[in-house]
Amino acid sequence: MLKKLALAAIVTAASITSSFASDKINGAGASFPAPLYYDWAFNYKKDTDNLVNYQSIGSGGGIKQIAKRVVDFGASDEALDTKKLAKDKLLQFPAVIGSIVVAFNVEGIADATLKLSNEVVADIFAGKITTWNDAAIAADNKGLNLPNQKIIVVHRSDGSGTTYNFTYYLTKSSKNWKENFGTGKAVDWATGIGGKGNEGVASLVKQTPYSIGYIENAYKEKNNLSAAVLKTASGKWVAATEENFKAAAKYATWTKEDHFHSVLALQAGDTSYPIVAATFILLPKEKPEMNKKILEFFEYAFKNGDESAKKLGYIPLPKETKDMIKEYWAANIK
Repeated sequence: MLKKLALAAIVTAASITSSFASDKINGAGASFPAPLYYDWAFNYKKDTDNLVNYQSIGSGGGIKQIAKRVVDFGASDEALDTKKLAKDKLLQFPAVIGSIVVAFNVEGIADATLKLSNEVVADIFAGKITTWNDAAIAADNKGLNLPNQKIIVVHRSDGSGTTYNFTYYLTKSSKNWKENFGTGKAVDWATGIGGKGNEGVASLVKQTPYSIGYIENAYKEKNNLSAAVLKTASGKWVAATEENFKAAAKYATWTKEDHFHSVLALQAGDTSYPIVAATFILLPKEKPEMNKKILEFFEYAFKNGDESAKKLGYIPLPKETKDMIKEYWAANIK
């Protein structure tokens, strides 16, 4: 699997730096789903001999590039509302569901053992809680050997849909966060160091003792990082597991009329992991022939790519959602 991802990444990097060819599909945007898109593209090339190049540049970059028609499709973890879609003459549909975990690097504290309430997470990223043995952390972690060390916050340095979904969760969890920082693809961080893409944040957390950061679960798995246990909207502790991601994903509500616009954080249910998010594909309305080629790729992925998604830590879209997306394609791309 890692060999396939590495090959896909090499092909992507090489082709992006050259001029775009008309017989290729070129996309760019969110780093959140990039490992999966590389895998889907690798298998699509193997099975059909058609090439899909994808550049992981962050949701903000993906939105800008598709708005300027630099690429054939954009990718964003922030769903655009109908007003923004109309302004840029774009169509939108979800591709897969993922989860954002709070990853940390503290020697002696294992994966899925550190409990951080949602408000504590907000206070850490707001710079209010600055040491690992702070009373607010210790209160929920009796028996853990919390070090008297400064917390190193790691956040995104680029415009990011992962940041949008993470800060949406923080805004819903903390009055202080809501009033001082809010929700966005980029915010004015109070503390910490920045990494580009999920790749950059994961790398910094892995190499920086006493650090904490937010990343898509696939990057946590790939880098063998530890993740905190968080709280559901109903106040129950939940680990970052496939079962808990699925429990949250089942509450997703989609409609074709608003182009599948939805934010999935803090869904109902006692086992619903609190930071689950869909990632979206953006298409230009005025290019039906290229769009049909793009949809052939995603139809292939929807039919053949669920196992790849699961192995990489994502949640495939339910059949009902895929059927709704195909109806949306039929109505909008002719």
